[in-house]
Amino acid sequence: MTTKKGLGRGLESLFGFYDNVEEPQDTTPTAKENKGVVEVNINKISPNPNQPRKNFDQEALQELANSIKVHGVIQPLVVNKKGDGYMIIAGERRWRACRLAGVTSIPVIVKNYTEKQIKEIALIENLQREDLNPIEASRAIKQLMDEYKLTQESVAERIGKSRSNITNTLRLLSLSPEVVEMIEKNRLSAGHARALVVVEDANAQIRLAKQACDGKMSVRELEKAVKIFLNPGKTKPVAKEQSIELKELITDMQRVFATKVSAIGNDNKGRIYIDYYSRDDLDRLSDLIELLKKKEITLGDLRNYNKRHKD
Repeated sequence: MTTKKGLGRGLESLFGFYDNVEEPQDTTPTAKENKGVVEVNINKISPNPNQPRKNFDQEALQELANSIKVHGVIQPLVVNKKGDGYMIIAGERRWRACRLAGVTSIPVIVKNYTEKQIKEIALIENLQREDLNPIEASRAIKQLMDEYKLTQESVAERIGKSRSNITNTLRLLSLSPEVVEMIEKNRLSAGHARALVVVEDANAQIRLAKQACDGKMSVRELEKAVKIFLNPGKTKPVAKEQSIELKELITDMQRVFATKVSAIGNDNKGRIYIDYYSRDDLDRLSDLIELLKKKEITLGDLRNYNKRHKD
């Protein structure tokens, strides 16, 4: 099956892991086969009743519907055969937009997954959505780990995120319910939420959240306010302190390059250092950069490549 854009590396990897494609035998106009992608009557497709995501932005759906009217459905849905029809595994938003656009048939890729596999894929697809709020993401990650006995590293690989990103996202579940509600209503960003996690005093956490919500404080300003609260007697300026995002970037770079990476400075100005310890090590880094430039390497390939050249 040809790789398609839009699924995300983690979801594509999971589809590959569960690769068990069922080619429909229907030769009527309802389902016309085309290299693994078939055209299916929209009335034969139904949403997954156990879909983790329940809310769909109507304005965004209408925008997608307008695009589909002009350009058609660029990315096929992924479905499971169910009786005489098909159940959506990935792509419910596109299906809803197609209905708004008055489309009568949709391109799909038909799979044959178990209920457990469908649930895992649905969770991962939602985690890869850019508009998923941080609390929804945290709960989905926790559900994946609890139900499928996955480690943070396994979840990171499945959804194409760093382990530090998974750790920081899970920490948001420790926030006070009132702060969680602000995040769910998009009154606070993920960056604001991460800045507040270190404040253990619930009342102080809520107070700082209220001061920052609705755009009244930037993430940097909130980080500064949190630091002043935690260290009231210290006057050391925080402008040069490294943000959580910069620290995560350094951690990700160390993971990718399999060597020590350090940074001085802050988000506005600084330097990043990548250590190498021999000519072979330098050649390894050079080859790795070339592979990344060509987008010919996955996270699993990175680990194997670095291990092979380090041994």
